[in-house]
Amino acid sequence: MLLRIASILLPVLSIVLIGYLYGRRHAPDMVTVNRINMDLFVPALVFVALAGKDVQLAQYGWLALAAAGVVLGSGLLAWPLARLLGIAPLTFVPPMMFNNSGNMGLPLIVLAFGAAALPGAVILFLVEMILHFSLGLWLMDRHAPIGRLFRQPVVIATLAGLAVSVSGLVLPDAVALALKMLGDVSVPLLLFSLGVRIAGVSWAEWKLGVLGGLICPASGLAMAAAMVAWLPLPAAQQPWLWLFAALPPAVLNFLVAEQYRQEPSRVASLVLIGNLMSVLTLPPVLYWLLS
Repeated sequence: MLLRIASILLPVLSIVLIGYLYGRRHAPDMVTVNRINMDLFVPALVFVALAGKDVQLAQYGWLALAAAGVVLGSGLLAWPLARLLGIAPLTFVPPMMFNNSGNMGLPLIVLAFGAAALPGAVILFLVEMILHFSLGLWLMDRHAPIGRLFRQPVVIATLAGLAVSVSGLVLPDAVALALKMLGDVSVPLLLFSLGVRIAGVSWAEWKLGVLGGLICPASGLAMAAAMVAWLPLPAAQQPWLWLFAALPPAVLNFLVAEQYRQEPSRVASLVLIGNLMSVLTLPPVLYWLLS
């Protein structure tokens, strides 16, 4: 069992480590690379996963609802805790809600449960991303236009993939292969980018980072337990939800905090130290799920 867990985590952590070592040595500016990834490679991955003729999207409805419950419920748990600890809620709550379903969630779920889990992993990722680009931005700016959500390439790719799937259209092999090759770039690049980000972590707020690294998976798992108990989620999809719930904070939280000047240095500590701590928090969850 330990060898299987290592075989799941080592490929992910190895790419993160390569990004970290490269970032320490060269300090590359990843802004343009990350933008290309989110504008092109990730949308291609999402489109191919949803447009596949063998994907029955209706079977993921309860999974999507459960994922939304984990995200929103984690925020409800974290808000009073932030007040109690004297931390600005807009600094603490979003990283506890919006987890790393892209950088870590996609590869971990596929490595742990096989290629058949990719559509489910994409559904979980999309729920988190859509909530982040709608509710997350609204929390930071109550006047943010909701139309901004539908201009996001990931959302456009989602709608296009759903349209192709529902219509029954089959993409030409050459087109499907080209899009798959573009999508295959996205996950390794997400992991490499995470490593580069970790190389620039500030330890000034390490206590806050450690606190967030514990609360984020704990609140997620608590809400996953509630969703599994309350919703008729298929048994085969429940392990995907548990692993999704145990993920650390998303890197996007830092980018949003930086954009809206919401204590970005403290959010960076929450995000990056939380991701470092996932080396300790994810193995027990994987051991439980796989055993």
